[in-house]
Amino acid sequence: MKIEDVYIWDINAKWLGISPFQLMENAGAGVARVIEENFGKGLNVAIFCGTGNNGGDGFVVARHLSFENDVTVFLVGDEIKIRSEEARHNWEILRKLDFVKIKILKDSSQVKALNLEGYDVIVDALLGAGTRGEPKEPIRSAIEKINEYAGKAKIISVDLPSGYPSKAQVRCDFAVTFQWDKEEFEGFERIVAKIGYPRELYHLVGPGDAKFALRKGGEHKGQNGRLLIIGGSEDYFGAPYLAAKSASYLVDLVYLVMPEYSAKRITDPDIILRPVEGKNLTKEHLEAVLALAEKTDAVLIGPGIGLREETKEFVREFIKRCEKPLVIDADGLKAVAGYLAVLNDRTSVLTPHGGEFRILFGLRPGDSLQEKAELVMKKAREIDGVILLKGVYDVISDGKTWKYNKTGNRGMTTGGTGDVLAGLVGALLALGNEPLRAASVGAFLNGLAGDMVKDELGENFTALDVAKKVPHAVKWVLEF
Repeated sequence: MKIEDVYIWDINAKWLGISPFQLMENAGAGVARVIEENFGKGLNVAIFCGTGNNGGDGFVVARHLSFENDVTVFLVGDEIKIRSEEARHNWEILRKLDFVKIKILKDSSQVKALNLEGYDVIVDALLGAGTRGEPKEPIRSAIEKINEYAGKAKIISVDLPSGYPSKAQVRCDFAVTFQWDKEEFEGFERIVAKIGYPRELYHLVGPGDAKFALRKGGEHKGQNGRLLIIGGSEDYFGAPYLAAKSASYLVDLVYLVMPEYSAKRITDPDIILRPVEGKNLTKEHLEAVLALAEKTDAVLIGPGIGLREETKEFVREFIKRCEKPLVIDADGLKAVAGYLAVLNDRTSVLTPHGGEFRILFGLRPGDSLQEKAELVMKKAREIDGVILLKGVYDVISDGKTWKYNKTGNRGMTTGGTGDVLAGLVGALLALGNEPLRAASVGAFLNGLAGDMVKDELGENFTALDVAKKVPHAVKWVLEF
């Protein structure tokens, strides 16, 4: 697990109803418990706190240790800069406690004048994992002051040594890190304390995942994703249009390749149409479409493309030769059934429902979430790609881990919502997300948009209603 996962899990925990106040309380209590288990009670403890959430954890540590120890809190910085509601809440509690001594150190001269002789334990809760670069004053002086007592007092850091990974970091005896060890951490001892995350957070897709996936990369047209959608036939034009419409809310440019016969029915100025001759896509169109794909960041192929043999051959040959990240959906899935080798060495996301999954792999997904997850993970590993199995709960895997999404409702059984989903996944790939995240967040946003439509219209709505709700879903995620 990575540091980034901490932020995702915190946001998703909040979505589940686990408040930041609970997590901060559990974190601080966990640190206090580790200190007493290792060094006993009746201690003289100095706790250095910054004004961020790492400092908020330190405020909770102070309260818990104060029951059977002598505690002094050194707030390094101005108390008006205590940022979060939960840190401020715990600071206000401390201010009411007569048996916790508090000293506010606003500048480095006050820090340098400190004498920490006589403290058994020094707790470092100055800076958290979100800090970048070299520590600034007066935090830097606080780190230097703590380090003067290395070897004299026990030094315990909250989550990680303040200043890590710069040269100006606390030299702690160990850090108490939360819930799991982090891949990025090295060079210091760590003890893991659980803080109340449920098992669901290993697998559940939520607004935390979506926040990271929706980050923009530039300020000029085209820098925030170019997606190519290939679909449509003499029989269908709505499916590729729905995919393109939903994608247009996330990326800068959406190109839609369709046979000219069906492309004539689309007049949306948000979509860049690239019609090709004829009523259906065939291998005659291959070189032109491959050339267009070269100018984009990701490709979605399959919506409404039809099942004519010459079209299936086009799909397979395109996938075999296209080196861009691919989403394969709908009729595109049926085209590769029996020819899964075309996916070799490709970055791909397959988006089957239960019936299409059976056509692809000859197996029906199980009934339980765990059974579905194990089967999807096995098949994703076999194709070395990502599979998004659509259902009441969408199940997504890259063959190494699995995720599930539970947004959405019965109204989304209406035709076309799968095309909206495919467009979102393609757009998220075009934004530079790795395939597992693109597929997971695409499922989440699709279901969230559907839930917003249901709140407004009830369970009777169309896929276009869902597509048009995508920007509202994005806004909700970014403001969560």
